Amino acid sequence: MVKVFFNNSCNICRAEINHYKKFSDNSVEWIDITNNTEAQKVTSKSYKELLRRMHVIQDGKVIDGAESFLIIWKNVPKYNFLYKIFKNKPLFFLLNIFYEVAAYFLFMKNRHLLNDEKS
Repeated sequence: MVKVFFNNSCNICRAEINHYKKFSDNSVEWIDITNNTEAQKVTSKSYKELLRRMHVIQDGKVIDGAESFLIIWKNVPKYNFLYKIFKNKPLFFLLNIFYEVAAYFLFMKNRHLLNDEKS
């Protein structure tokens, strides 16, 4: 089973994950990281790290960033074609750059959640 750790408090993240959920089967478990201390324990990541990038656990290994999308796409049949395209190293390089830029801006938009955690 693949476990996907995502920020359900982020409107964009939630919309994208909800879309993937429609097309996935029971081989993917979707876990909201918002104020979820169990997610922090399972991934050995801080709340800030979990907010900053999407994480996936596959075969006991914690994977983050753009590579997590490859794993999702590989496990959601409708999006398997994206996995086949972006597993190519030059295209993955571009995906990774795009992901890091998008993830940074989403993190900045949602960083108030770090303050909410301390409250």
